[in-house]
Amino acid sequence: MLKIEIEKVLHGSNGSMTLSVNTTVNKGDFVVIMGESGAGKSTLLRCLAGLEKAYGNIVVEGEVWQDGSKTLSIQKRNVGFVFQDYALFDNMSVKENLLFVNTNKSLAEELLEIMEIRGLSERNVQFLSGGQKQRVALARALMRRPKLLLMDEPLSALDPRMRHKLSQKIKELHKRFDMTTLMVSHDVTEAKNLASKVWFVESGGVKEYDKVYLEEIY
Repeated sequence: MLKIEIEKVLHGSNGSMTLSVNTTVNKGDFVVIMGESGAGKSTLLRCLAGLEKAYGNIVVEGEVWQDGSKTLSIQKRNVGFVFQDYALFDNMSVKENLLFVNTNKSLAEELLEIMEIRGLSERNVQFLSGGQKQRVALARALMRRPKLLLMDEPLSALDPRMRHKLSQKIKELHKRFDMTTLMVSHDVTEAKNLASKVWFVESGGVKEYDKVYLEEIY
């Protein structure tokens, strides 16, 4: 179980506000996070990963990642993060990007096979298409066998065909690796397809809904 009790001051174009999140996520849940730009969706993910500071408590499967202002280092948090802009190492090949995270070659080969990019393993990532880069980014995040997978609009830059294909891959991998997943998205279809629950971030808080809610309003 993931327990989140944090507060974070946000500074946007409309001034300052406090993002306050107090909720729990069951192990194996797939949470899609929605809301307007600037509401704090990406910031919430970054706080969970330890990339930004917040105040409060974060506990993941009994392990304390944050207690008040004391935080566990990023390196010690078993988390995978898929960034919107891929954040790959452009001076490395596809396989080198994966092995930089974890030297388990058999796991790297398995993930390359699952993501259908094994034939690109020796290619420098700067010469890949957007869809190929996103699959590398997802495979790299899974190299840590994370307890928590965080994804910040991972499909937004892809064409509809690749977006649908990679969405199915994400759904498959979430189940296969038995992860708890939180994904920021603005796409209702993605939320319907992937989510076990949906969070709407607005007015500094999080409103939680069952997936059925989306079916009713859209």
